[in-house]
Amino acid sequence: MAPDPGRPDGRVCGHLPEITRPAGPPGDGCEECEVLGWAWARLRWCATCGHVGCCDSSRGRHAYAHHAASGYPVALSLDPEEKWGWCYEDELFLIEVP
Repeated sequence: MAPDPGRPDGRVCGHLPEITRPAGPPGDGCEECEVLGWAWARLRWCATCGHVGCCDSSRGRHAYAHHAASGYPVALSLDPEEKWGWCYEDELFLIEVP
């Protein structure tokens, strides 16, 4: 992962060395939404502990709730067509680099 070069304001993410992609499918859905019987729009994966939660466009916003409760800073999109992450702490988009 790397900072999004389209954000020229000089912000950096100090968590980049800690970020890895899951080796395999981390889960089939948002853990909290599954318990509640809710649907979700897209999934996010916590780069610290592997928790899978729904995105901010989903009813539960469980990826953000996980960050707020745990303090873990980075979530990566699990959508196969999205190759980005978000650092909640530094408020910075991150993009996957080959």
